[in-house]
Order: sequence, then C-alpha cells, then structure tokens
Amino acid sequence: MHRTLFTLLALSLTLSPALTQTGKAPVKLIFDTDMGNDIDDAMALAMIHQLARRGAVELLAVTSTKDHPKSIAYIDALNTWYGFPDIPLGAVREGAAKEEGRFNGQVDRKNAEGKPLFPHDLTGAEAPEAVSLIRRTLAGQPDGSVMLVQVGFFTNFARLLDSKADEFSPLDGPALIKAKVKELVIMAGAFQTIRHNTKHIEYNVKLDIPAAKKIAAKWPSPVIWSGYEIGIAAAYPWKSIVEDFNYVEHHLIKDSYLAYIPEQPHDRPTWDLTAALQAIYSDRGYFDLSPKGHVKVDDEGRTDFHGKDDGNDRYLIMDAVQTARVREAFVQLCTEPPVSR
Repeated sequence: MHRTLFTLLALSLTLSPALTQTGKAPVKLIFDTDMGNDIDDAMALAMIHQLARRGAVELLAVTSTKDHPKSIAYIDALNTWYGFPDIPLGAVREGAAKEEGRFNGQVDRKNAEGKPLFPHDLTGAEAPEAVSLIRRTLAGQPDGSVMLVQVGFFTNFARLLDSKADEFSPLDGPALIKAKVKELVIMAGAFQTIRHNTKHIEYNVKLDIPAAKKIAAKWPSPVIWSGYEIGIAAAYPWKSIVEDFNYVEHHLIKDSYLAYIPEQPHDRPTWDLTAALQAIYSDRGYFDLSPKGHVKVDDEGRTDFHGKDDGNDRYLIMDAVQTARVREAFVQLCTEPPVSR
C-alpha cells in the first residue's frame, strides 16, 4: 500500500464517526441468513449486535434460509452470547441446503462440567416458520421504516412476495412490502469480472434460482446488491482471528471460524458483513452506489445489471481507500467484547 493511501486511511478512520455512538434513531432491521454455510453470516450477526449496543440498529428478527435445525440453534446461541437472547427467530420449511454445515455443531459443545459452552434454547424444529414471522414483524412497524438484509438464499423473501393476507395484516406480500420496507440490501450476484470470469454464478443465487429471479423481477422496494467482488476485496485478516478474540478461552466467533476454514491461515471474504454495514451505515461513505437500473437473473443464475433511470436496483462499488476503511471497521466491530464477557 502506498504512503498516500496509508495517510488517507488514517485520516478517514480518525474523522469517521462509524465506530461512535449515533444520535439518530436506530435502523429497524430484519436479518435473513443461511447461517452455517459460511462463517461470514456469523460475523455479520456479531457486528449487528455490537452496533445494536451502540443504538445504531434495532434487530427486530432473524430468519434462516438454511433448512437444518442447528442453523436456528446457532443463531440463538450467537444472540445469547452477545446479550440478545430474546430476538425472535424464524426457520425456513422445505428450503435449500439441508446439511448441518461446518460450524453449527459448535452449539453441541460442553465444558468440563457438562454444561453447554454456548447456551441456547431453540432449534429450527421449534422456531416459527420464517415468512409468518416476517409478516408479523413488518405488520407491527411504522410504514416505510424497516430495512431488510438478505445474506443467504432468496427463499424466504420470495415466499414473502407470494404471501397472502393473514391474521397479522390484511395486505398481501407485495402490498405489505411496499408499505413497510424502506430498502432491501442483498449479498448476492456479481457485477464485476471475477478472476477473469465475466459470468460468475454466485452461490446465494444458484441455490434457489427461481426465488432469485422472482425477487429481481418483482420486488417493490429499492434493492441494493452487494456483489461477490465486494466481499473478496475486504477479506477479514487471519491475524485478528488468532489474536483478538482471546479475552475468553472459548469464543463462539473464533471457534466457528477455525471450524469452518480447513486451510489456515486464511483471510476469509466478508460478503455478508458488507450488506449489513451498508444497511446500517449507508450514510458513512463506506461504499458508493451504481446508477439506478434493473438486475436480471438468468436461468443459470447469472446476474446482469441494466442501467435505467427508473430502475429499482443499485449495486455497491468500493475503491481502495474505502476497502481499507471497511476492513478496519469489521475488525474493530467483530472483536469488541460483549458487555458480559
């Protein structure tokens, strides 16, 4: 990195209020995740909790698109670890990715006395169905107030689009979204060349292509896409994992990262963290946005952006200085100890 970039980074971190208490009303947020498929889901949720402590965000609910009971169990354990054990959780039914995953099994670990290392009291089998929880949550919030963050598959929000009036709201899915949702921020797709490949098929899209196509074509609120290229550019530094979480013997984030990554050392891309950061701190200059347009998902799962002034979609853009700021923000937020630790 050139000296000029170091100087700009130091200045931006000094002047940026991103890691200070905000005086604004907290962002109302629903977080939809495929917890267990990659460690960035866990790190994104940890970051959300740290920002909730600062009053920057109010986490209304967490829903999972991973169809394994330990996905919800892990989310519950992580919420409990960070001091938010009562956040409503919703589980997908008949969803994609039914395997346990490499790190969700952390919820089964016990200490020498036989007590859980990471306590939780809910699994996917016991949690309410995700779309029902999303509808209930949206119905109880002021109009135009809720940010949705999707960092897993498109299943839950596509089903929300298809939902009908129920005991929570007389509005069908599109009308409820239009009334209550301020913006949807999605970690999905690719909008730049990836390793010389101009047709990168991103994982969150390809696992449920029909749902992705439906969201891209029919979603009624503004949509911000964080493409594959953004998370790669701001990979989380391995050195932080092995050094910054040692204030306790067993840390859920550190232990999960080590369980997920077979090759070590490894700086893991921060795909899901970028979507959460944009949703909560959209006015902090961490990212730039493309012009408005339309994202189209083809039958193979490719995402193509077509510029158009009346379009519903934009995607994140990040230069070298922003990349350094984003990476440092992730390190500082993820490694900050919960109050009770």
